Amino acid sequence: MRAAMWLGVGACGFLLVGSPRERATQPGPTGTRGAEDPAGFFNGKDFDGWEGLREYWSVRDGAIVGKVPAQGLAFRTFLCSQKKYRDFELSVQVYIKDGKGNSGVQFRSRIVDAEKYVVAGPQGNMGRPFWGGLYGERDPGRWLKLPLQKVVREVVKPADFNDYFIQCIGKHVTIKLNGTTTIDAEFPEVPDEGIIAWQLRGDYPGMEVTFRNIRFRDLSR
Repeated sequence: MRAAMWLGVGACGFLLVGSPRERATQPGPTGTRGAEDPAGFFNGKDFDGWEGLREYWSVRDGAIVGKVPAQGLAFRTFLCSQKKYRDFELSVQVYIKDGKGNSGVQFRSRIVDAEKYVVAGPQGNMGRPFWGGLYGERDPGRWLKLPLQKVVREVVKPADFNDYFIQCIGKHVTIKLNGTTTIDAEFPEVPDEGIIAWQLRGDYPGMEVTFRNIRFRDLSR
């Protein structure tokens, strides 16, 4: 079995400890699942391996930055991985400028409009009041599980970067926000495979979201 290898840009503040399910998939002295392409999930320099409407996305200081025009957009658009994934772990630090707006990370999703890069599938939500919730973007177009608002109020840093962790193994999804678990359950609606995609909500004119210290591990290997 290949040794596990974390890939990403810069240091990340996540210490992946917790449930037996999580601990079983972490790197260890004897190696575990999770080898990834040496080029990495995101190389921190350009969008090699990614596709989307590039006029709304940039790479800044090793981070992915999405910005909505001042006049807004009439649709939601996504920066999409060209590769599909099954089981995985993803950790990232997220900052929504001035705490105004909403974003998210899609997983096991699919592109439904290739011109606008519109995506359907499960989404780990980012933004008040739904930080850490699990939403079905267009498919099924409803909340799979809402976060506890008390938890969101206590752990979210609206004017700073927030640590976001998501793990999907089979139909089991775990989401952590600044180290606090917001989702940890089975979801039959979750597809078996699909792309990863970062969301840009066009209904928030001028919104800017930054994803930095991205670390990804493919657990299907």
